[in-house]
Amino acid sequence: MSGAGESEFENLDCSAVLADIWLLLDNECDAGARQRLEGHVNACPSCLEHYGVQQQLKELISRKCGGDHAPDGLRERLRVEIRRSVSIRQTTYRVESD
Repeated sequence: MSGAGESEFENLDCSAVLADIWLLLDNECDAGARQRLEGHVNACPSCLEHYGVQQQLKELISRKCGGDHAPDGLRERLRVEIRRSVSIRQTTYRVESD
């Protein structure tokens, strides 16, 4: 998969692909990342096998737990905890001209 002019980010190794396999399965990556991940998976038998196992696991979970919904109280408590634990920081940059 490596070619002339590819950046280190585009030339993915197996550990990087396996770390992001769920982003691919859940369709949570942009088109460029999807293309790079799929390209590696399709060219690497080991990653393709891992992808297949994870895909089957996701389908099994969906079949067995797909109809279950968290109780309203639990969802609300999770929202509150997430809001409490997530901090938003604002960074201000000052550019000085010569």
